Amino acid sequence: MTENPVQLLRPKRFGDARGWFTEVYSVPVFEALGIGCTFVQDNHSLSVPAFTLRGLHFQVPPRGQDKLVRCVRGAIFDVAVDVRRGSPTYGKWVGAELNAENGHQLFIPIGFAHGFVTLEPDCEVSYKCSDTYAPQQDGGIRWDDPAIGIEWPLPAGAVPELSPKDAVQPLLADFDSPFPYDGRPLAPLA
Repeated sequence: MTENPVQLLRPKRFGDARGWFTEVYSVPVFEALGIGCTFVQDNHSLSVPAFTLRGLHFQVPPRGQDKLVRCVRGAIFDVAVDVRRGSPTYGKWVGAELNAENGHQLFIPIGFAHGFVTLEPDCEVSYKCSDTYAPQQDGGIRWDDPAIGIEWPLPAGAVPELSPKDAVQPLLADFDSPFPYDGRPLAPLA
């Protein structure tokens, strides 16, 4: 079992002249990695403009969501921010490029805010969730909160495409976290 709650997964691809095959989710493989949640909803998004930013999102208890994120067309920079109260890494973040070519996935457990920015036009992102969408439990943190300091890979002077909701999310300092710390601090992605 890994000690890092957020995990960058690199599923193997098996290729031949026809293309490739990969297994993106397997209960025994995920359990061996310490990921024991059950996924109950799959989401798929299309972001047409480059530098569309979605996040930072989460659902609060009792409807928290573990997420397994992958980019199936294009490329994104995917981020998880620790929002578990009492965590020594509260407000810290990790990020990774996920793209259709590398096939990498990011597992983001309950207690982390999630967001991504597209790095090219026409990006499609597919992700599994361990609970269904519950609008009354929906929450978020500002994508550009200076206390978090996410290093989004945006060109100098670029302003990302945001939803009206994401443009006005609260700062981390104004968030009273309902997420407990589980004893596993956030670590750099391996």
